[in-house]
Amino acid sequence: MFALLVLRVVNAQQANAQSPDSAATAAPAPFVVGAYAQGSIIMAHTYAIRHLVASHPTGFEINLQRQTTGAAPWHGWYKYPKIGLALTYYDFHNPVLGYAFAASPYISKTFSRGEKHDFSFRLGAGLAYLTNPYNQETNHKNTIASSALNATLQFRFEYDYALTPHLGLLVGAGLNHYSNGATTKPNFGVNLPSVVLGLNYHEQRHPAQTNPNAPLPADVGQLFYNVSTSLGYKQRTEGDKQKYLVSSVTLAVGRRMNRKSNLLLGLEGFNDRSLKATLNDTTRAGLKQPDVKKAGVFIGHELLFGRLAFDSHLGFYVYAPYKSSTPYYERLGLKYHFTNLLFGDVDLKIHRGAADVIEFKVGAKL
Repeated sequence: MFALLVLRVVNAQQANAQSPDSAATAAPAPFVVGAYAQGSIIMAHTYAIRHLVASHPTGFEINLQRQTTGAAPWHGWYKYPKIGLALTYYDFHNPVLGYAFAASPYISKTFSRGEKHDFSFRLGAGLAYLTNPYNQETNHKNTIASSALNATLQFRFEYDYALTPHLGLLVGAGLNHYSNGATTKPNFGVNLPSVVLGLNYHEQRHPAQTNPNAPLPADVGQLFYNVSTSLGYKQRTEGDKQKYLVSSVTLAVGRRMNRKSNLLLGLEGFNDRSLKATLNDTTRAGLKQPDVKKAGVFIGHELLFGRLAFDSHLGFYVYAPYKSSTPYYERLGLKYHFTNLLFGDVDLKIHRGAADVIEFKVGAKL
């Protein structure tokens, strides 16, 4: 789902163009093809995975990216980012962990670009397949992930230096993260700080770029309203194999602040069925159980790329009779507007750095 949302950016370039004339005059988006080697360590972010950090994973990546040239107004607003898809293979050099295969669509934002260099920051999200997930009977030492299918996040700084007009040497440093978002436990996830070395082939290193100062969108400064609902599921413990439904309803008011950002303020309610199961296991017979439903208020930000947005929320529970977590929560995700009215969203809800649930959301902008 992450991958599909990000890839829709490519199709949205023409749909979000300022006008038919501006889209027609934009140069074709040239391709960049890369092949990189990666060397990593496993970050011991919790005591429960310290027995797995002795190895030094190595990986190989192939990616295909396109240089935006101004077909949509947001290309110029972000100084013409690249949009790509990375296919990554990792060998953990540990029989407990096995191997990882990942596909990560990404956006790469340039900080400094010259005749022979390009320094950029890359942000990607996608899906990963881990070959040796946790199994209580055969692989109980793998506390990192208990499902084969996982989400992956990728952050990276990259420096590309031109060796020839078409060939570039790339060096980079970043972080790869794999986790299933607590849908199955144990799920402590794995963080791989990495160094990268490889080559890029540029179809055209410096294409013509048009529409650098597109006018402000018409809705800057205007209020809007969001109504949405979400579903997710989670496992309580590795001993309880049942998956419990988690749902929410959200009402929010937002304001478009500028070309790149929306700010939101909202109210939402949560119903996590796993909390009711926990109470049934721990409450003495005859005692009244507290309500497991929760309500919260949040402030949020959306970083806009045409119809796509990276969203981040910080919320506080104002109604939580059952104190099962921290009094606050965070949310990170991807949002895509299918139309001006309807949107979809995939969010990771977090309590103090620990994944709580992956939410699949649909909603309307009014």
